[in-house]
Amino acid sequence: MRATPRSGTRGRPRQDAPPAQIVSTIAGTLASCLATRSPLVDQQSGCSLATHARDATLVPPTALCASYTGQRHAERGVRFLQAPQFVASALSLKKPERMMALLMIMTVCLLVYAALEYRMRPALKAHGATWLDPKNTPTQPPTARWGFHACVGMHVLFIPQQGLIVLNLTAEHQRLLQLLGARYAWFYR
Repeated sequence: MRATPRSGTRGRPRQDAPPAQIVSTIAGTLASCLATRSPLVDQQSGCSLATHARDATLVPPTALCASYTGQRHAERGVRFLQAPQFVASALSLKKPERMMALLMIMTVCLLVYAALEYRMRPALKAHGATWLDPKNTPTQPPTARWGFHACVGMHVLFIPQQGLIVLNLTAEHQRLLQLLGARYAWFYR
């Protein structure tokens, strides 16, 4: 890696002026095993992955490829967190403790999101049921975001003498709760 100081203005900088920025340039080498590369070239498909580990015994190429392809679920979850509906961009945090707390909350949100999808999709598939997407088209593998959006306006009210009362519970909500299992249906009874 080579660091080059830049002044940020035109012309030669003054002798005692500190640089406005430092631009780093990475230099590397490209290596490929011809015996394994030629079948992939003939197949006209492949994937280029880069790592800083030079020893292939530390990180085997198959493990590197498997870890990379497994990231698509996390990338989809991060895309959900960056959506305008999540309102995370409206927060401005300066303290590292608060940033870490927000990161923990966002991670828990991703966990709940993934857990709900994990419960919804097999349940719908096992019963041959469908869920309406935002265009009101029945679909088999819904996202948890559609489930959250469908539950907007549904509230749980607690009255001390009467207990819990569920407001705005529709037949579609009850159908989804029955598919998710008895515990979910019991809570919203």
